[in-house]
Amino acid sequence: MLINYKNVTIGHYDDEVVLKGVDFKVNAGEFIYIIGKVGSGKSSLLRTVYGELEIEEASSAIVLGRDMMTVKRSEVQSLRRELGIVFQDFKLLTDRTVKKNLEFVLRATGWNEQYDIDKRITEVMKSVSMQGYEDKMPHELSGGEQQRIAIARSLLNSPKIILADEPTGNLDPETAENIIGLFRDISATGTAVVITTHNMSLLEQFPGIVYQCEDGKLRNLTEKNVKQ
Repeated sequence: MLINYKNVTIGHYDDEVVLKGVDFKVNAGEFIYIIGKVGSGKSSLLRTVYGELEIEEASSAIVLGRDMMTVKRSEVQSLRRELGIVFQDFKLLTDRTVKKNLEFVLRATGWNEQYDIDKRITEVMKSVSMQGYEDKMPHELSGGEQQRIAIARSLLNSPKIILADEPTGNLDPETAENIIGLFRDISATGTAVVITTHNMSLLEQFPGIVYQCEDGKLRNLTEKNVKQ
């Protein structure tokens, strides 16, 4: 099990409780949605997984073998190297090319040999069907293309989990479908994918495990439907 949360309480920085009694688990290759209104706690849940937001209470809060209740700040960086994180607003460095964006991440995470760096960049660009865009600047790309580069960036260190926070929020419906289809393909390779979204139509087209944040609780809707 890659993530195992039991009876977790999550709050904001102002100590307001956002989610309580959270049970959440993620296994290799699973394709998971977290749905809910704006402010319902979706992003806060993801931020606890990559160590940006501390968990207030928990019976268990394990992410990739690390106890998030006791993990040291110095250990968070190594945890993040095993995670891929994709944001709604892409977060590409606007002053450098696509290749330089990807190279920056690799060098920051310990890659030194130029041959290995170039080879890995070629591999991830191919995996998101963006070969030939290496020398483009971010502003020369469409929103969908920028998100594909952001996904390529998340794949650089072969993560066990990709966390995607509203990755289609700034995209038109057709492009959104293409991006979710890409995530679906990634999950089929064994990498777990967790997506927050309020775009319900995507759930029908690309089925997965569905959790819902509502009224301070996280509910497993898939499990509920199976029981019914």
